[in-house]
Amino acid sequence: MKNNYWLLTIILALVALPGKADEWIRINQLSYLPQSVKVAVFMSEEGTDVKSYALVDAFTGKTVQTFTAAKPTGKMEGMKSTYRLDFSNFQEPGTYYLKAGKAASPRFPINAQVYNGTADFLLNYMRQQRCGYNPFLKDSCHVHDGYIVYHPSKTGQHIDVRGGWHDATDYLQYTTTSANAIYQMMFAYQENPEAFSDAYDANGHPGANGIPDIVDEIKWGLDWLNRMNPAPGELYNQIADDRDHAGMRLPNEDEVDYGYGPGKGRPVYFCSGEPQVRGQFMNATTGVASTAGKFASCFALGAQILKDFYPEFAAEIGAKADAAYQEGVKKPGVCQTASVKSPYIYEEDNWVDDMELGAMELYKTTGDAKYLAQALEYGRREPVTPWMGVDSARHYQWYPFMNMGHYHLAKVNNERISKEFIRNLRTGIERTYQKAVESPFLHGIPYIWCSNNLTTAMLTQCRLYRETTGDETYTENGSRPPRLALRLQPVGHQHDCGTSALR
Repeated sequence: MKNNYWLLTIILALVALPGKADEWIRINQLSYLPQSVKVAVFMSEEGTDVKSYALVDAFTGKTVQTFTAAKPTGKMEGMKSTYRLDFSNFQEPGTYYLKAGKAASPRFPINAQVYNGTADFLLNYMRQQRCGYNPFLKDSCHVHDGYIVYHPSKTGQHIDVRGGWHDATDYLQYTTTSANAIYQMMFAYQENPEAFSDAYDANGHPGANGIPDIVDEIKWGLDWLNRMNPAPGELYNQIADDRDHAGMRLPNEDEVDYGYGPGKGRPVYFCSGEPQVRGQFMNATTGVASTAGKFASCFALGAQILKDFYPEFAAEIGAKADAAYQEGVKKPGVCQTASVKSPYIYEEDNWVDDMELGAMELYKTTGDAKYLAQALEYGRREPVTPWMGVDSARHYQWYPFMNMGHYHLAKVNNERISKEFIRNLRTGIERTYQKAVESPFLHGIPYIWCSNNLTTAMLTQCRLYRETTGDETYTENGSRPPRLALRLQPVGHQHDCGTSALR
C-alpha cells in the first residue's frame, strides 16, 4: 500500500508539471505539383513571431530557398499563433521539408507525378464496400434482399435488389448516397478517362478485363440502381435500417432478423412520397423528387458512359431515365431515409438541385429544349447551395453538397444562361471564401459530421468554376489536390469525417 501511495504521488506531480509548448507545420499530405499553389500552415501553442521560413532539401540538408512572406492568420482554438507559409514560386522537383520557428514539417516531394494513381486508389474503398459478391471476402452477402415496405400494393413481396455498396461499417444501403457516388464516378471518368487504369476485373479481382476499373465500378452501381427501379413509377430508396446496428460482424455473417428470419432478407423502402418511420417519430419526406432526380441523372449519363462497353444495358437504363424524372415532376419534394430505433437519418432537405441535374443530363442526351427550360426553372429556385456560407447544418441536410446542374447550365451555348449560372457558382464560392479567410487552412466549411464531403464539394466547385471562366481569384482557396482525377465522396457517413486535406 505504501509503495502504491508513493507511485500515485509521483504520477500526480508529473501531471501537474506545466507541459512544453509545441509548434507544428502542416502540409498537403499528397504533396505538391511544380506549377501548383504550394502552401503549408505553421501553428504554435504560444505566441510566435515568424519572420521567415526555409525550404530545405531533405537529402542534402541544405536550404534551397528562404521566404519572408509568412502570412499571420491569428489564433485557432488552442493555437495562439498560426501562419500560412506560401512557397509557390519554388518549382524545382525534389524532396523537401519546411522549417519555421522551432518546427520542421514532414518530408514531401514536389514533382509532376504526386497525384498519379490517386484516382484508382480511391476505388479500393468502393470494391471493399460491395454488397452481394464482395471481392475482399471472396464470398457473397445479403443474397436474400429483400422485402418491400411502404408500397401501396406490394408491401411484403420479395424483390431482387442484390448488389450495390454498403453504406459504411454498417450494411445499410441508400439510393441517396449510392446514386450520388455513381454520378461522381461517371463525371470523373467523362472528364479524365486517361486517369484510370485497368487492373481489376468486373468482380473486383486483380486482373485486367479490358475495361477501366472505374467503369467496372460504375457498372456495379448501375446494375443495383436498375434493380431499385424495376418498373416505371416504382422507385426504392433504401435497404435495411438502423436495426442493422447490432454489433460488429462481417457482412457475410450478418444474421440480423428484420422479421423474415435471421439473415433471410431485409426491408426495401419504397419511395412513397409520404413520411416514413424515424424512430418514435416520422421523417420529413414531402415527395419523391430528390431521389427521382438522382435516378434520372444516373440513368441518362450512365447510358452514355456504358454504351461502348455494355450497349444493351446502356439502352435499358437510358430508356428509364425520363420515366424516373417524371416521378419527380409528379411528386416534388424530398424523400428522406428511414430509421426504426433512433432518430438518426440522412436529413436531405432540398430537391430542386437533383431535378435540375436530371433535366440537364436528359437535355444533353436528347437535345430536347423542354428539359433545358425545366432545368432553368429548378436551378433558379436554389441559386446557391444553402450550406455555403453558413456555420452549421443538420446531417446531410443539403445533399449532395454541390449542384452539378449549375455547372452544366454554366456551360450551355447561351450567353445569358451561362453568365447567370457562372454567377451562381461564384456566389457560393465567395460566401464560403468570406468564412475561409478567417482560417489558416482557408477552410470555410462548417465543422460538422462528414465535413470532408463539404470540402470535396467546394474544391470541385472552385476547380470547375476556374476551368469554365478562367478566373483565378479562388485558385488558392481550391489548391488542394486538383480534382484527384476523381470527385469521389464516400458512399456513406462512417469513413469520411474530418476537416482538411492539410495535416
